[in-house]
Amino acid sequence: WEKIMFFHTVEIERIDLACEVNNTNHHTLLNGVDRLIVRRGQPFTITLHLQPGTHFQNGDNINFIAQTGPIPSADAQTKAKFSLSRFICRSSWSATAETSDSIVSLTVCSQPNAPIGVYKLILDQGEGVSLGEFVLLFNPWCKKDSVYLAGEAEREEYVLSQDGLVYRGIPKRITVLPWTFGQFEPGILDICLQILDESPNYMSDTALDCSERRNPVYVTRVLSAMINSLGDKGVLAGNWSGDYEDGVKPTVWKDSCSILRQWSNDGCRAVRYGQCWVFAAVACTVSRALGIPCRVVTNFGSARDSNADLIMERFYNEFDENIADDSIWNFHVWVENWMTRPDLTLGYEGWQASDPTPQHRSDGVFCCGPAPVRAIKEGELTFKYDIPFVYAEVNADVVEYIKLRDGRVFKMGGSTTEVGKSISTKAVGRDEREDITHNYKYPEGSEEERRVYEKANHHNKLAQAGEEPGLHINIRVINLVTPDMQIGSDFDVYAELKNNTMVTKSCRVMFYAQFTEMNLASTEGGKVTLRLEYAEYSKAITQDRMIKLVALLIDTEKRDFYRAKKTILLDAPEIIINILGVPKVGRNLVADLALQNPLPEPLENCVFTIHRANLTNGKPITHELGRVGPKEFATAKVEFTPKLPGQRKILIDFASDKLHNIETFENLVIYE
Repeated sequence: WEKIMFFHTVEIERIDLACEVNNTNHHTLLNGVDRLIVRRGQPFTITLHLQPGTHFQNGDNINFIAQTGPIPSADAQTKAKFSLSRFICRSSWSATAETSDSIVSLTVCSQPNAPIGVYKLILDQGEGVSLGEFVLLFNPWCKKDSVYLAGEAEREEYVLSQDGLVYRGIPKRITVLPWTFGQFEPGILDICLQILDESPNYMSDTALDCSERRNPVYVTRVLSAMINSLGDKGVLAGNWSGDYEDGVKPTVWKDSCSILRQWSNDGCRAVRYGQCWVFAAVACTVSRALGIPCRVVTNFGSARDSNADLIMERFYNEFDENIADDSIWNFHVWVENWMTRPDLTLGYEGWQASDPTPQHRSDGVFCCGPAPVRAIKEGELTFKYDIPFVYAEVNADVVEYIKLRDGRVFKMGGSTTEVGKSISTKAVGRDEREDITHNYKYPEGSEEERRVYEKANHHNKLAQAGEEPGLHINIRVINLVTPDMQIGSDFDVYAELKNNTMVTKSCRVMFYAQFTEMNLASTEGGKVTLRLEYAEYSKAITQDRMIKLVALLIDTEKRDFYRAKKTILLDAPEIIINILGVPKVGRNLVADLALQNPLPEPLENCVFTIHRANLTNGKPITHELGRVGPKEFATAKVEFTPKLPGQRKILIDFASDKLHNIETFENLVIYE
């Protein structure tokens, strides 16, 4: 043990940082016990063991220094000097001491708005004597911390939970992706702090950046920029091209830790590739690791407003190719972080939307937010940050046009309700979807919504009350209640037509490259049926088992165009799971897995993969099966050994050359 002189009269034999006790009290025990990790505004106690015969005179003029960053400064609040006092003060840096023989129990409390980061604790006696290092995090358990979250169940879900559910698909067929956040996995906290140190803000003004880390608004904004790699040394590169040969398909990722470790181990080179749900899930991991409550949110029918006019103007050519900058995604995923907003007026604290997907420049940087969710709902577009962009994502109007080869442009219609549907997040403490659309917008057509639109200068709202006059076209799925909608099956869809005028209309319908001509009498309806056969749609289906259908109705006399679209999400085959063995720490368990090939053709390169922190040593376990014939079962028995007790979620993924992203999960309770 190194001997340290204490005021030249007291010798310290050793220092016990009591990592296990302190980390338990500060809700950081899952990070391990190899170092001290504490939260702002909450005391922690370390023990100084003195040399025999040495005495500690409590009440002497004893000072301490706590400092963080390479340029610590009292003015920047990255350096605090404080002395012993009789009581702990939770609003500033303070310390008390209790002595017994040759043992000194030193209790230290940080300021509740101190910058987060790695700190050195120093005994100031002319020459500073190091008492050790600790990591300081945001504290949702501390009422004076700006990230304070009152409910214990909410803190368990949004800070401590290492796994969750991400929602994708379409509003009527929402799918669930289990995701492992793993914020307490070994090394992940260091990588999260490294992300802050690699940001352009840190590089350009280190002292200011470290000082600003006391503010979760600032930290969240830095993370929004650094999770994507555009313009900086961020974590993930985005790719929506369908060509992922020089990287990993976004749909392959099931956890954040493998992405973060790859980024760190590869010299902070961007990991290829991510899309919105991957960016958001990684941002959630980093936020929770640093102590900011966070949840992943999915917006279905999410608008990308390119010119900030709150209207989605979509232009199509005669081949239904979108030739406009504005677009609407089937779904888009971002995160919400919980914090106060002292930079705004009261009432806009709470959940703040932040989007790390690189689709929007904010102050010249590819980031978005944090935008108060309440401000989005109330149409307060002048508040910080990026509220008009998020407002359009959930509440823009849609106007559609068709541009013919001769240059003429015809309006096809529009919608006031297409954008911002079924905004979803995982429920607290349950594997269920919570619809939070009401947080972002008032009910369509309500008086409150009208008021918000006026405030937002949204004067181009389309009046739509009931069924409008004119021609109408919709796409329906036949026998929607009991269809066989599993991938590999054949089924019918149809275009439903309605003539809501007083005259007979001569019409032409183009439905999925199939042309039909007909006359529609006044108030008459009709339909055009299309048989979707696997042999044909297998060439057009996406990896998420989605088929986009488009129908065009043309009034041949007036040359008016009407367009309908529908995205069909086919069911995935079920992965059957049977866990064999006694679920105890250190005992081998076997996952007995089976999946039936639903396709009329064989699957090649079939692989089952098991993911889960503390069940698989942090690395996925794969079982390669090779070829599985039509309607045959793919089966596997995969061994794994639980490392820690508690409730765990085991994630299972199946992939092949023709079936991808087949996922399920099973909750396990592991006993000591």
